[in-house]
Amino acid sequence: MAVRIAVRAVLVEDGRLLLVNAWKGRTHLWCAPGGGVEPHQSLPDNLAREVREETGLVIEVGAPCLVNEFHDPGGTFHQVDIYFRATVEAGSPRPDEWTDPEGVVSQRRWVDAAAYDALRVKPDSLRAVAFGPAASAPLYDPLEPILR
Repeated sequence: MAVRIAVRAVLVEDGRLLLVNAWKGRTHLWCAPGGGVEPHQSLPDNLAREVREETGLVIEVGAPCLVNEFHDPGGTFHQVDIYFRATVEAGSPRPDEWTDPEGVVSQRRWVDAAAYDALRVKPDSLRAVAFGPAASAPLYDPLEPILR
């Protein structure tokens, strides 16, 4: 069993975090934009590509801010997500202005902390990273069970 590596962007503007639907056809679960890494590309290059595919945004990738592991305790799935702070350089994530060419992301939304709390968002530690003081945010979040 190979461990899958993914990268995700923590994009916060004006106190709002950009979230996307987490799985194709499912909008009840939200996450930060990003996805699986491809060999022979740097993690920031992979992240810029994934965010562009999912949102239409061109981003500047900053420093890593969280490492999270998802796994299926009863199965073979194990993914390590590396989160980077990022800023928008160009584009708009409005649904009428962009369609994910892979068809995974169909919803995008900017949420403040109150709106975030009304959604189901993974990983559990993302709220602290996005809205909490940077010094108190977790850097490593181990083995969070995947939702079915």
